[in-house]
Parts: sequence; structure tokens; C-alpha cells
Amino acid sequence: MSGIRVDTNDDEGAQVRAMVYRGPYRVRVEEKDIPRIEHPNDAIVRVELAAICGSDLHLYHGMMPDTRVGTTFGHEFVGVVHEVGPSVRNLKPGDRVMVPFNVFCGSCFFCVRGLYSNCHNVNPNATAVGGIYGYSHTCGGYDGGQAEFVRVPFADVGPTLVPDWMDREDALMLTDALATGYFGAQLGDIAEGDTVVVFGAGPVGLYAAKSAWFMGAGRVIVIDHLEYRLEKARTFAHAETYNFAEYDDIVVHLKKITGHLGADVAIDAVGAEADGNFLQHVTAAKLKMQGGSPVALNWAIDGVRKGGTVSVMGAYGPIFSAVKFGDALNKGLTLRMNQCPVKRQWPRLFEHVRNGYLKPNDIVTHRVPLEHIAEAYHMFSSKLDGCIKPIIVTDGS
Repeated sequence: MSGIRVDTNDDEGAQVRAMVYRGPYRVRVEEKDIPRIEHPNDAIVRVELAAICGSDLHLYHGMMPDTRVGTTFGHEFVGVVHEVGPSVRNLKPGDRVMVPFNVFCGSCFFCVRGLYSNCHNVNPNATAVGGIYGYSHTCGGYDGGQAEFVRVPFADVGPTLVPDWMDREDALMLTDALATGYFGAQLGDIAEGDTVVVFGAGPVGLYAAKSAWFMGAGRVIVIDHLEYRLEKARTFAHAETYNFAEYDDIVVHLKKITGHLGADVAIDAVGAEADGNFLQHVTAAKLKMQGGSPVALNWAIDGVRKGGTVSVMGAYGPIFSAVKFGDALNKGLTLRMNQCPVKRQWPRLFEHVRNGYLKPNDIVTHRVPLEHIAEAYHMFSSKLDGCIKPIIVTDGS
């Protein structure tokens, strides 16, 4: 517990270290008050490992509305229960837990249907998204797990004990990236022999490509512009890869290699990336009017065959830039999308990991102490040192 300033017998006035957002491209580690039990169903978790997600970069770049100064990011974390509220029955101090990125109540109209990412009781903006740790006030305003301690609401329904046989880094990947990639392949409704194209070779895209094989794909194509990520797609996901920077029009090329029809399924694993034209950048980063540009989504719509399926699980904020909805309509596409209901994916993914079909931490490239998180964000954002998935180590191990 290197660096943790906590007296477990009396946390009154205790200070802990946490990543704090200070504006676009400005994050640093500061001391904050240790999180408190605010509701009888809360737990306080001492974080052991957290991760930086590609969607965290949208926050880091200033692309997501209502990202407030002082917020702690981080929706992927595992740790040890430090304290529980009086109503918590399923956890006790000392339990090692993995926490899905969704904050959810477990009992509302949506939760009882397994739509944990759409929980109606955890976010004042619940007409759109449910609650997400460390992902702006648009998603409920919950502090995240890139810190030594984090408050976990509804502790009896979200966190799960890390199985004794599971590596904690594998458990960390299951809290979002792997579950989301697997969910993206599920949304594609892949039929046996289908050609599946995945846009984006970041962690979620890599997991989506790997998962597509489990669901019967006959051909998996990954498109990105970074050679080291495409190499990982070949070795980890056994995918056919193309660098869109090498083609005048990647959609035209995709049509050529699929019999001039297009893929059966297209998966957008990019989301509202921070690239795009000048107007998109100004309206997003400067005026906070939209959350990036929909380039990958339009490629997916254009690149899939008529009657095909487009799966979207990349992170999007409000976007008014032209999405080719008319093309989707005229092609008769099925569009399926949502934030991943993480805990619903775990039973099957636990089987895949335990049986050796998946080794989630194979994509982890960097392990960085919490004190150096600003450098980790810069490295991940700038795609330095072959960075694919950085883990933040908070417990000194």
C-alpha cells in the first residue's frame, strides 16, 4: 500500500492520492479526501489496479461535455473492499473484487431486463445513459478508480469477487474492455461464415475481433492506421489487417476484397474519435457542442453490405455532424448499439478465460505507477512506445 495515507481504524480526515482532471490534456495526481459511505448500500474499495481506457482519452482531449475540473477518471478497476455500508450483505472488508464500469441499481425496469448500462436510478440524465464511474457528469458525476480508493454504490449488485483462479490483470480487463469487445461481437449477430470487419485496433477492437471467431465468423478484418496495433490484431486476434492510411478510400478497398458487396457485419470500436475536420474539432473541443466526429461510424455504414449489421459500442457523446443515416436506411441495415451491460457478459467470459480460450492481459503493454499517470495519459494519447493498454498500479506491487 505504498503512498496510501489511511489509518484503517479511523479514516476521519484521511487523504488519498487520486488522478485529477484540470482541463484538456491536463491531468495530475493530487490528494483528496478519502471517499465516504454516503448510502447504506455503498462500499469503499481500495484500488489495486486501474486502467486507462481509450474512451478516457475523449475526456482527456476535452471532447465530452460536462467533464468538470477536479473529477477523477477511471471506470476499469479491481481492488479490495475497505469498508461497507450497513445494508451491504454480499461483501465484507478484505474481499478482492472486480467492479463493472456500469453503476446500476439492479432493480429498475431496465436492470431487471439485464440492461445494466441503462439503469434509470443512478443518473439524473438517465433518459440517455446510466451511470459510469469517472466519466463526466453526463454519466452521473461519479468519481472513478484511478485513485487509491473509490466509492462503489449498490455494492451488493455491481462488484463480484475475483475468482481464486483468475489473474487480477485478467479481472481488470473484464471490467470493461473485454466485456465491451465481446458485446460488440454479440451485437453484430454474427452468423456462421460471416465476414466481419472491425474498425479500430485498440483494446476493444482487438477483443471484438477475437470474439467474432467464437461466434462463428469465417473471416475477420481489422482496420486501423497504426502498424503496431495491426500487428497485435494479427497475432492476438488472428485477423486480416489493413492500414487505412495506405488507401485513397478504405471503403472502396473493403468492397474490393469482399466481392464488391461489403462485409456482413461491421463493428465500430472507435467511437467519436478526436480526429476530424476543423469544424468538428472546434464544436467539440472548444465549444463542447458535440463529442467528436463520426468518421468510423460512416465507414461502417458504407463498408457493410446491403442488409448487413452495424454494431456500435465505441464511446459517443452528442454528435450533430452528418451520420449517413439515409444510406443506412436505403441499404436496409440493422444498427445495434449500447454501452455494454458488463456483468451480463461475465458468466460466458469467465468460462472462456478459465478454459484458456482467452488470456485477457495479453494486450497489456504498460504498467505505470499512479504517481506517473500524467505521463501514461500522454503516452497512450500520443500512441508512443507501442502502447496498446496501460494499467495503473496503485498498491505498489
